[in-house]
Amino acid sequence: MGFVLAVSAAWWTLALWSVPGAPEWLERTRAVCFNLTETGLPDAKGWLLLLGQPPTMLAMLMVGWGAEVRASLGRLVSFSGGRLAVLAVVTMVFTGGTLAVRTVLNAQLPDVAWGADEPAPETYPRLDRSWPAGEGLVDQTGTHFGTDRLDGRPALVTFAFGHCATLCPAIVHQARATRLELGPEWRIVVFSLDPWRDTPSRLSTLVDQFELDGAADFVVSGDVEAVNDHLDAWGIPRVRDESTGDITHPGIVYLVDRSGLVAFQSTGGVAQMVSLGRRVE
Repeated sequence: MGFVLAVSAAWWTLALWSVPGAPEWLERTRAVCFNLTETGLPDAKGWLLLLGQPPTMLAMLMVGWGAEVRASLGRLVSFSGGRLAVLAVVTMVFTGGTLAVRTVLNAQLPDVAWGADEPAPETYPRLDRSWPAGEGLVDQTGTHFGTDRLDGRPALVTFAFGHCATLCPAIVHQARATRLELGPEWRIVVFSLDPWRDTPSRLSTLVDQFELDGAADFVVSGDVEAVNDHLDAWGIPRVRDESTGDITHPGIVYLVDRSGLVAFQSTGGVAQMVSLGRRVE
């Protein structure tokens, strides 16, 4: 019983609390084991793992050694020292649960400032260049992705990756806010910067993570070579840390017209993107 409680406590501590100065491998382990979101908390699958582990281990213990467990507990509470030990354990569990609830309630998205939030000047340069060609790219449905998938709709095109907890959520959030101003006919396309981890099988999860419309928007990836070739064609600078997998990149959104012509490049700010979007229309 003590082993189950100790493992559960360690599991919840690993999931909910990041230790300052912790090695990178430990932070990556936390992210992978519990599917941590940009708030620092687990996603739905991570919560299922956390909530399901203690009762599963207790059930296995009771099925295999139920009589022994009951006898041991009976002996433990039969003397004052044992009762104090039980009380201490209950107090620790209650305290840990309270701290966990507080951590969840206080969790919030990181505050990342991106872009100058003011309309673009009239002299803002147009690009009017062709959409870069790309082969071997698929969206969250596993379907080949090209400009034909936009069905003649204007689009906000940006670049992000699933394990990014700072800039990427801010970029996609601003793209969604821009669409609210421009109208629902606008599509959002997110090209992954991380084909190593954002594999085609994970793209539907990223649609939910970025709070996109799976029927209208696209998260695109593919094999490593195809994705990197396409990112180069868009001219997206990036540096990948080989030891952690993290990618350093600028925040860029392209505004694409109904014909698939890349009209403008924005470096952020809803007001700027909205003003440019109205010039595309």
